[in-house]
Amino acid sequence: MVLLLLKQISQLFLCIILGWLLVRLRLVKSADSRVLSVVCMYLVLPCVVVSAFQIPRTPELLQGLALSLGAAIGIHVFLFLAVALLRRPLGLTPVERASVIYSNCGNLIIPLVNATLGPEWVIFSSMYQLVQQFPLWSHCRILLSGSRSVSMKTILLNVNIISVLVGSALFLLDISLPGVIQGTMESIGAMVGPISMIIAGMLMGGQDLKRAFLIPSVWKVAALRLIVMPLAILSILKYTGLASLVPDGSSILLISLLAASAPSASNVTQIAQVYGRDGESACAINVITTLLCIATMPLMVLLYQL
Repeated sequence: MVLLLLKQISQLFLCIILGWLLVRLRLVKSADSRVLSVVCMYLVLPCVVVSAFQIPRTPELLQGLALSLGAAIGIHVFLFLAVALLRRPLGLTPVERASVIYSNCGNLIIPLVNATLGPEWVIFSSMYQLVQQFPLWSHCRILLSGSRSVSMKTILLNVNIISVLVGSALFLLDISLPGVIQGTMESIGAMVGPISMIIAGMLMGGQDLKRAFLIPSVWKVAALRLIVMPLAILSILKYTGLASLVPDGSSILLISLLAASAPSASNVTQIAQVYGRDGESACAINVITTLLCIATMPLMVLLYQL
């Protein structure tokens, strides 16, 4: 599993390099990645998520989803508490706190799970994404904007939430999409890995990577996001016996660990830039953690499987 994960991550990072080259060779601009981001967010990812729910409903699957949902909630509660305790001792800024709590559990984890475990396992990664979306667009937005107002309309109309809710409704009602529609969605969803990484590479192409590496606080956040928090979560998932509660519990919790070990969420950078809250630091954290996870994520899987 570790070797397979390393192979898939390497392939995805080659796509990052290709996206970076497109910008550095002046074939496209870094800002052009916004068009691909729209395609990925509003078309490709929803197709992946909805397709993941097009599987037979069984008692074992429902138990697995319950475990995945419970693990996602527990991990987020742990992250909130840990960051609250470390906030003052480490002098964490709002951007740094958000970068430690929220991971890139969509664009990176969905293609990884799809490639390493198979499309039938993507449904479990959707649970982590579903849990993260609510605090991301409420707590994170408040943290970085300074405003205390929360728009439930903004949260509920988020395309990621809608796609999970639509997929869940079809799954619970045992509704199968016509073969032509399902086939089309699977074809579109197959692009999720390459297009997500090309977007990341294009964004990196517009950044001063040397300057990003020289920001001291970036390494502090990277250590927390990629090593300290994942190790603590790994210990909880591995030694509490949760995996024995349901069939294939070990693989389900492995997906939760992958989501918790992912780089900082790109949405944090977007929100920070919108509200003018240390957007450069947020972008640097996102870039560095994305580059480093090629080593840290396989390490976490190795420790989990030992």
